[in-house]
Amino acid sequence: MASAQDEGRHDADGDRWWGESWYFDFAAADGSLGGYVRLGFYPNQKVAWWWAYLVGEGRPLVALRAHEVPMPKKGLEVRDDGLWACLTAETPHDHWSVGMEAFGVAFDDPADAYRGERGDRVPFGLDLEWEASAPVFDYPGVTRYEQACTVYGDILVGDERLSFEGPGERDHSWGQRDWWRHEWCWTSGALDDGTRYHGCAVEVGPDARYLPGFVAGASGELEGFYGWDLETALGPEGLPRSARMQLGGLDLDVTPIEFAPILLTDPFEGRVSRFPRAMCRVQAADGRAGVSWTEWNQPQRETTLSARDQR
Repeated sequence: MASAQDEGRHDADGDRWWGESWYFDFAAADGSLGGYVRLGFYPNQKVAWWWAYLVGEGRPLVALRAHEVPMPKKGLEVRDDGLWACLTAETPHDHWSVGMEAFGVAFDDPADAYRGERGDRVPFGLDLEWEASAPVFDYPGVTRYEQACTVYGDILVGDERLSFEGPGERDHSWGQRDWWRHEWCWTSGALDDGTRYHGCAVEVGPDARYLPGFVAGASGELEGFYGWDLETALGPEGLPRSARMQLGGLDLDVTPIEFAPILLTDPFEGRVSRFPRAMCRVQAADGRAGVSWTEWNQPQRETTLSARDQR
């Protein structure tokens, strides 16, 4: 079981890709606006990764992907050229805040993020709170946990200040994390009756999958499950067009509406993975509807880049 102390940093082993990460995502109930941030520490490489993405109806994707941020000696505050960000556990397992002052890049076509992150530079800031809507869900057998939340606060993009309130989720994990080894799908959703759900499907071997998840009712009670079914239809650029999910008693049709994809390259071995994350509309077979953030990790088995090409 995750303790209050687990909300903070952990000691690394000697693996190059030992990492620790904190994710925070959010999506308006009507699918009009959403985004996510991720702070990743790679102590054996002496770098931190900071991601921040904003999507919305009729809006360009605003993206910030910084992979050479100096690791702080303590705490969860990072600084780099044009970037300040801080994660704060106001009350462990109950309330977190996310602050950011930075610049992002705007893309009219989100798939352009796979071809070099060049575009219009946009001021991008966050002042958001994540408050627990359900208990923490501990993944079985690994050092990772999730929590359904309600998110509120302000988003600054360009000359706009946007007030936000809606569902979201956060997760925290630590251990060996090789982005280019396994395919996976991760999803976190909220239905219009207050139900929250989560599922993770990792291809760990030719005939083996890791399939944890949970469903939480509107009153916050949480029930974990193991094993669920997933079918995904891919479109151009490998961006998912639709998915069918059966998990925890829910039968869901999932349609991506706004993409925030990332191209991940291994600076040591030249491996490449496409990582499409998407804000989605969700339709349940029983008539309920909702929104989700869903991601698909797609290692490119035949593709490598030289260190020079990556730069």
